[in-house]
Amino acid sequence: MRVITINVNGIRAAAKKGLFHWLSRQRADLVCLQETKAQEEQLTDAQFHPKSFHCSYFDAQKKGYSGTAIYSRHKPIKIIKGLGIDWIDNEARYLEYQFSNVSVASVYMPSGSSGDVRQEFKYRMMDSMHEHLKKRRKSKKPIVLCGDWNIAHTEADIRNWRGNLKNSGFLPVERKWLTDLYSKHGYADAFRQLPQKEHEYTWWSNRGQSWDKNVGWRLDYHIITDTLADKVHRTRVYRDKRFSDHAPLIIDYNFDIETKS
Repeated sequence: MRVITINVNGIRAAAKKGLFHWLSRQRADLVCLQETKAQEEQLTDAQFHPKSFHCSYFDAQKKGYSGTAIYSRHKPIKIIKGLGIDWIDNEARYLEYQFSNVSVASVYMPSGSSGDVRQEFKYRMMDSMHEHLKKRRKSKKPIVLCGDWNIAHTEADIRNWRGNLKNSGFLPVERKWLTDLYSKHGYADAFRQLPQKEHEYTWWSNRGQSWDKNVGWRLDYHIITDTLADKVHRTRVYRDKRFSDHAPLIIDYNFDIETKS
């Protein structure tokens, strides 16, 4: 099972940079997208509905903002749009495909970097996601939650960690939230199940020469139920071409999707 996640920072912009040509060669079972920034009726070009994939878009009420999508080679038995919480679902931050033996979700956690109002929104969504994930963990069915979580977990996940200790995305309360998810509630960081090189990141600021100097943050994750931890086979952050300010995160699992209900 190959699963790719990428924050596209505008799906139409990413398409112009060659995203869909690249995806056509990746042999992915599932592709999770975040920050599509489009309404589905604006995506009439065939490339936005790739052949051999079951495609779903979840659009924010505000045009040109947020949004999630999933492409799957396997037909889901159920599609869930949203968490059932209006103020989160209005921004289309959670989309899930359910199969008989696994679920895969595209998650877009908000950034709080624009100020206190959005940081408070982020905290509220963290609380809601925490409750959602605790309930989901009681199920025997594993889940892969792919997406931009807008949190760098440890010092290994951010190049300039000393300079960001008081900044959104690396605040102690945010990092502890992830730690608790892993240590207390039965989830795991799929990327960290295998040995990794230093300085592996998935997002780079457009300021300065962050990309060229690899001054980045690892904000994009596959957060998995820990029953899948030993199924992680291969990980890769794709940096050969740039489709967005985020890089695609590709993870292969020794796991086969079953589609029968």
